[in-house]
Amino acid sequence: MQAEPASRPGLPALYLITPQPAASDAAFLRGLDDALRARRPDLPLVQFRAHGLRHEHWRGLARDVLRVCRGHGARLLLNAGALDGVDAGALLEIGADGLHLPARLLPTQVRRGLACRQWLGASCHDAAQLRQAERIGADLVTLSPVLPTASHPGAQTLGWSALARLCRGSALPVYALGGLGAQHLERARAAGAHGVAAIRQLWPGDGGGQ
Repeated sequence: MQAEPASRPGLPALYLITPQPAASDAAFLRGLDDALRARRPDLPLVQFRAHGLRHEHWRGLARDVLRVCRGHGARLLLNAGALDGVDAGALLEIGADGLHLPARLLPTQVRRGLACRQWLGASCHDAAQLRQAERIGADLVTLSPVLPTASHPGAQTLGWSALARLCRGSALPVYALGGLGAQHLERARAAGAHGVAAIRQLWPGDGGGQ
């Protein structure tokens, strides 16, 4: 078994990525509340990921998501791909704990817009993107897809051996993502990952249709 990489203080083993909100914001927020309640006391880090919403709707829902997370003591990162461009200050005026960049925004320098206590996450799929995440000062990354996943049917997967190789080459805590759930945590850590990230398998019900 490989040594587990150094962790950022307070960085949990599970990373919950929210599904796309459905027609009812209230149902979405209940789902988040249920997901966090089910994970007590080992609360996951939460990423609010929602695309295609009007700016006002997105901001209002993000504030509600933060309220639910704070009610459980969970930390929240906002997916920066939800809005056009990356304005760290505008996103973080909501009061979240940091941002998560989709892979297409990795070249964007947003670390300077974050306070030192705020986290920067990044989505990666290969070694080049992992190196880019290191260069921009990311605190954590997701690496995907490890296994086949319903959200990206037919996508080429990394598998456990490639996950282990990429984790060995990364100085950042890696969350393995794609077809995984909490039941894969031990296997992911054996491959050198810090933890597991998931949508469906950490969300109650059917994952909001994602």
